[in-house]
Amino acid sequence: MTDAAPRLAALAETLLGAPLPVRIRAWDGSEAGPATGPTLVVNNRRALRRVLWMPGELGLARAWVAGDLTVEGDLFEVLDRVAGLLWEREPAEAPATPAPRTGLGKLTALRPHLPSGAAGTAALLRDPASRAAVRDLVALARPWAAPAPPAEEAVRRGGPVHSKGRDRQAISHHYDVGNAFYEHVLGPSMVYSCAYWSPGGTLEEAQRDKLDLVCRKLGLKEGDRLLDVGCGWGSMALHAAREYGVRVTGVTLSREQAAYARKRIAEEGLTDRIEIRVQDYRDVKDGPYDAISSIGMAEHVGAERYREYARTLHALLAPGGRLLNHQIARPPEPDEEAYRVDEFIDAYVFPDGELSPVGTTVGELERAGFEVRDVEALREHYALTLRAWVARLEEHWEEAVRLTSPGRARVWLLYMAASALGFEHARLGVNQILAVRPGGGGASGLPLRARTWGA
Repeated sequence: MTDAAPRLAALAETLLGAPLPVRIRAWDGSEAGPATGPTLVVNNRRALRRVLWMPGELGLARAWVAGDLTVEGDLFEVLDRVAGLLWEREPAEAPATPAPRTGLGKLTALRPHLPSGAAGTAALLRDPASRAAVRDLVALARPWAAPAPPAEEAVRRGGPVHSKGRDRQAISHHYDVGNAFYEHVLGPSMVYSCAYWSPGGTLEEAQRDKLDLVCRKLGLKEGDRLLDVGCGWGSMALHAAREYGVRVTGVTLSREQAAYARKRIAEEGLTDRIEIRVQDYRDVKDGPYDAISSIGMAEHVGAERYREYARTLHALLAPGGRLLNHQIARPPEPDEEAYRVDEFIDAYVFPDGELSPVGTTVGELERAGFEVRDVEALREHYALTLRAWVARLEEHWEEAVRLTSPGRARVWLLYMAASALGFEHARLGVNQILAVRPGGGGASGLPLRARTWGA
């Protein structure tokens, strides 16, 4: 019989409470759903077993990473249709389990109201229609031994969350997958954060303009000491030293990033101006610095450690020094205690990563003694950046797979495409927060019309 796709479509409509938004093709060749648009391909029964054993986002993510689920056509359109349906559902339809913490950021846009894990299974089985759907799913999935998670899933982490040792594990999982892979995705700039776009500009131009914007907001000048927290592959350090004549200390927990950055610095003849350390920001003891840049790093800090982060950076700045904190944000939850980490992001992308509302970040910086002087939202810029990265990954797909694995490449494709939609639909934001450690008498050192950034 070739009826798997119609049965899956009926199951999906029962669980979603709405018509199937995309076409489905099953392993038996059957199809169901809308006649036009992209197709979700269920390549084998193992995809169903993954969802049965881990209902919700993590089961679907495992099926995607393993190649049990694929898409023919525009992935953005599939995600937009499915996510749009889930976003539009009334809160009353959601189970009484906490909503997923959406992403780390660089993070998934999907906020499914579908239940997850053991609690999700129990919630499903309380509803008669859902029980019938699950029975049909079990019948389709046979035999139903639990598949092993894909190899790309993060190993269980040891130690307290956001301890130094555990942070090193998390950073290594995300960044130490090969610099050549990142070259294919990020391009020659090797900047892994939101670019700053102008109409008709290229990714390289937009990343250069972002680095320069940060330097101008920090008011960098010849001879200043800059601390670049989470320095990545050295792009900010290089730009600041080359264009503004500053002395830079960059810190990262990734040995692969540090080695790559040091090589770039040596090639440009700037080793006398830039030092790259494999070091936790909490271990930096050689302040004061005139300025600190933290670009796309604070998402790794965690809510419980954010006050420590802010106080540490405040202590490392000289009076009158400036901090530029560039950070992804999420909307506030009705009940912040219910916020929890997104399963896909935690398992495959940014282990232990967390997002906070921009107001929470501003509040913590102020509690640490900073005066917040400017907040600039760059949400649309990140959507454009992520779409450019997706295009580069698709263009270099074969090389990306060869350098890592098919599963790792699929992780990145899903996470970046979903995140782009999250920024486009205002479910994620990104902000540059300029803060000052006030000097004597409360002096900020900023010009009266600071937004010129060149004054």
